[in-house]
Amino acid sequence: MKNIRLTLEYDGTRYQGWQYPGIKTPSDTISGRIKSTLCRMTGEEIELFCAARTEPGVHASCQTAGFLTSSPLSPQEIGRMLNQYLPQDIAVLQAEEAPERFHASLNCLSQTYIYRVCTGTVPDVFRRKYMYHLPRTLDIPAMQKAASSLLGTHDFRCFSFGKTKKRSEREIRRAEIISPGEGEFCIVLEASSFLRQMPRLIAGTLLEIGLGLKKAECIPAILSGQEPAGAPAPARGLCLTGTHYA
Repeated sequence: MKNIRLTLEYDGTRYQGWQYPGIKTPSDTISGRIKSTLCRMTGEEIELFCAARTEPGVHASCQTAGFLTSSPLSPQEIGRMLNQYLPQDIAVLQAEEAPERFHASLNCLSQTYIYRVCTGTVPDVFRRKYMYHLPRTLDIPAMQKAASSLLGTHDFRCFSFGKTKKRSEREIRRAEIISPGEGEFCIVLEASSFLRQMPRLIAGTLLEIGLGLKKAECIPAILSGQEPAGAPAPARGLCLTGTHYA
């Protein structure tokens, strides 16, 4: 058996996320498209693992996935054939043979998401599917102050969607606001891992702080359940940009 590691990018606009929680992979998910293509290529029933289960409408420029196969196809042939048969909004950047014990989900040390916001009066027509257009003046220093309160290990249950029996403690290693150009800014979040909707709920809360709808000091109250988080930011502005391994 070969252990194949894939580095992927995709436009999540028309997909129901990486995979439905608790449900097998249908064709309108990223994993469903990749898995069905791999099964046709190899003649095997493929079990596909990933670093981060992105949600409906969320994009990825650096997703990591892995699977085991007995196929005689080389990693390079697998990558080439996937790019030939997959839809044009999913691409394999690299396919390689990984060590036997590599596991895309279990070995991932941290994930990085970037949320992009356009604040210009006119939306960017070429990037409209990948940025949230919010033509308002935001209090960036207040947002950065609030973001700093997220750093460290906390229980992020109140920054997630739905109930979970699993541990909800996560370590936020990076939370900052950067401005790559005039009329736009990005919310950068890196964590050991993220709960369901956690990146969008954090981004939405920070945006409400920037708009003056919440105070910069609200983060501890949200973490303790004394105050609700903001509404989740629209999915189109969110992109998984990093999956980090030892």
